[in-house]
Parts: sequence; structure tokens; C-alpha cells
Amino acid sequence: MFSDLFKKLLYASGALGLYHRVRNARTLTVIMFHRVLEPTDARWAHCDPDYTLRADLFTSCLEFFAAHYNMVTADDVVRARRGEHELPPRALLVTFDDGWSDNVDHALPRMRALQAPGLMFVVSDAVGRDEPFYQERIIGAWRRGRLDGRVLAQALRRHGVQAPEPSDTGAAALRLLIAQVEQLAPEKRKALLAEIAEPLADPLRHMITADELRTLDEGGIAIGLHGKTHTPMTSAPDLDAELGGARAEMAARMPHRPAPVTMSFPHGRFDPAIAERARSAGYELVFTSVPVVNSTDSKVGWLLGRLGFETGAVADASGRFRPDLLALYLFRRPRRLLA
Repeated sequence: MFSDLFKKLLYASGALGLYHRVRNARTLTVIMFHRVLEPTDARWAHCDPDYTLRADLFTSCLEFFAAHYNMVTADDVVRARRGEHELPPRALLVTFDDGWSDNVDHALPRMRALQAPGLMFVVSDAVGRDEPFYQERIIGAWRRGRLDGRVLAQALRRHGVQAPEPSDTGAAALRLLIAQVEQLAPEKRKALLAEIAEPLADPLRHMITADELRTLDEGGIAIGLHGKTHTPMTSAPDLDAELGGARAEMAARMPHRPAPVTMSFPHGRFDPAIAERARSAGYELVFTSVPVVNSTDSKVGWLLGRLGFETGAVADASGRFRPDLLALYLFRRPRRLLA
């Protein structure tokens, strides 16, 4: 209780804000969101709670950003990287990963209301597809009581994986099994998912459509790429397709816009050689999941860190927004120039 009170007083006194204004004057903070949903939306029961923010908390985050940062567009960052202008002090860019349709329904109206720009990284092959990625389908089936860890572990063992019996029925044990599914060869994974297709079946549409891409673009949300298939770049069988191929597909879908020059790495996985391959494929800004604030002391780097957070970083146990928690999390992140 004392610790909580101290955090609130530290924020209310303005001391945290002053610290931030001095320490982070010449930085670019990039925020990473995934899904934004209302609990009344049918998709709420299907989503992965670790990657989903309640819509009212999302609004509170935007208001916090507006109070403590200067929100910038993706084009602002590209132009600063080219040396065409400087970013304002304490610049902040809002980004979204994957290409979820709920970003159009719930995030976009709130961003428009606050005139907040953003950038969405879209998985090219997921555009126009109803079902989410298999990891989210597994989590969704578990949340709806249609699949448990024991069934998934049994399926893994049938495919030669030494998957132990889950010690409990919680999310942590399930995520360990999902990590083993990710390690399967593509054909084995496809066969395993086919075996449990019935509990994984999801009648809702989760992914963005081509029309919604245009809606986002017209609403001030720039479009970047998040790979072609959502496969981690470090294990992609065709890296050219994941990088240049995805970029060409998006350019064809949005002929009124130049080909995207921004991308982020699916699952945050990359190495220096892959990052350089991304530059060679035409991406001027490459976004990682390295949790740092980007220094702009000398220049804007082409390889950028991003800060993501779960609900516990912005709300208390009762679900109320806590600006002091968000300030303590964001203002103190390491400052680095990744490249």
C-alpha cells in the first residue's frame, strides 16, 4: 500500500514528468500494441489477453501520450531518418502489429478523436482472412473451454514431440506447449492443427480486409509490413518472400500509395544479417521488439526499439488506469541507438 501511494504521489507531484522532460528530450519512443477490444465485443472471449488492451484503457494511454509526448507520424520518422527535418522533443510513435480488424473498430475511432497518428504492421497473407494465427486460435479455444493443455500435449506426442503432461490447466503451461508447436516443421504443424481443427474452429472474423486497410490509411494510420506469413524471420524458409515479396503484395493492394518503407519483425525475432536483408529489400525503418527508447542525439536510427506492455502495466487490480505505473514503465527505459 505504501509503495502504491508513493508511486501516485511521485506522479502527481510532477517529479516524474520533469524527469522525463529532461532525460528523454532527444528520444523517439515507439509503442507496440496488438489488439484493442471492448469486453462487449464477441471477439473478447476469443482473444489472447496478453496481447489485448481494453478499449477504455487504450484511450487513457493515448491521453497520457498526448500529455507527455509529441506524437509523430511514420512519415515524420522516415523524413527525420533521411535528414529532411528534426523530430520534436520527446517524440512518440504508436504502432500496431499483425493486422487485426478490431484496430479499425475500436482503436481507429479513438485515435481520430484525439487526432493521434499511427502505424500498422500488417501480415500480408492474413489480409482478408477470417481466422487468426494458430497461436491465437489455440489460446481462444482454451479460453472458451474447447481445448485444454492435456489434449494439445497428446497431439504433440503423436507427432514425436516429448511434451510433458501439463502441471496445471493455466495459461503459462499452455504457452509452453504452443512454443513446442511453433518448433514443429511446417508439414507436421499443419497435420497437428488439422487433428484439433474442431475445437480450434472460430466463427468470427479477426483479420483486416483490403477495404479496412484503406479505411486506416484514410484515418491517419500508415501501413507497414509484418512479414508475409507471420513466420519468425529466423526460421523462414523463404526470407525474400517474407521481406520483398510481402512489400510487393502490399504495393499491389494499395496502388494509390508508394510501396511501404517500414516493417517490424514477427515474434520480434531477427539477427543482424536479417535486419540488413530488410534494408536491402527497400525498408527504410525496421522495427524490433527490443525494449528500448531510441536515442536521437546524433541521428534517427534505421533499426528501432519498441515498448509493449500488458494491462498490468497501466491498470490496477480493479482495472482502473494508473498513469503513474505507465510513467514509471516508459520514462525509465534504457536509451539506445540500435543501428
